[in-house]
Amino acid sequence: MSCFLGNEDPIQYPCDFPIKIMGEKRDDFAETITGVIRLHDPLFDAATLGMRLSSKGNYLSLTATVKATSREQLDNLYRALSSHPMVKVVL
Repeated sequence: MSCFLGNEDPIQYPCDFPIKIMGEKRDDFAETITGVIRLHDPLFDAATLGMRLSSKGNYLSLTATVKATSREQLDNLYRALSSHPMVKVVL
């Protein structure tokens, strides 16, 4: 078992870091979320964005793998995505 003390971060930067974003299915959801991601990872390639529709077709799940450079960058990205009105859940 690992134990992290204080402010130690178990993630080693830089690294590829997957983030799952879920929201209601809208035509502009992926494009809008890509724009938010690029504010924090300007080199993010939208062609790598994974998409999956819910079983009833009401929600869209996106998987974005960003180039994480620091804990601060990831925290800011999570805050931006979580507070976006189109987003329901960020994992």
